[in-house]
Amino acid sequence: MKTFFVQIKCDLGKAYEVASELADAEIASEIYSTAGQYDLLAKFYVDDDEDIGHFVNQRVQIVPGIKDTFTTVTFRAF
Repeated sequence: MKTFFVQIKCDLGKAYEVASELADAEIASEIYSTAGQYDLLAKFYVDDDEDIGHFVNQRVQIVPGIKDTFTTVTFRAF
């Protein structure tokens, strides 16, 4: 499994709706609200043979209310 995080910037007033939609879709393992440049931080896992770019493009960025994303790919947990 590959682990990665996506920071999500939402349209004004839409952070809770976006978080709910992601939770309902059951594609994120964890979703947090954050302060700063982005509104949400979500943790995802995909199979080793799945492309992270396609996953983010086709499963995350299509959620209504998402304005921008920033993906961080991880390599190893300590």
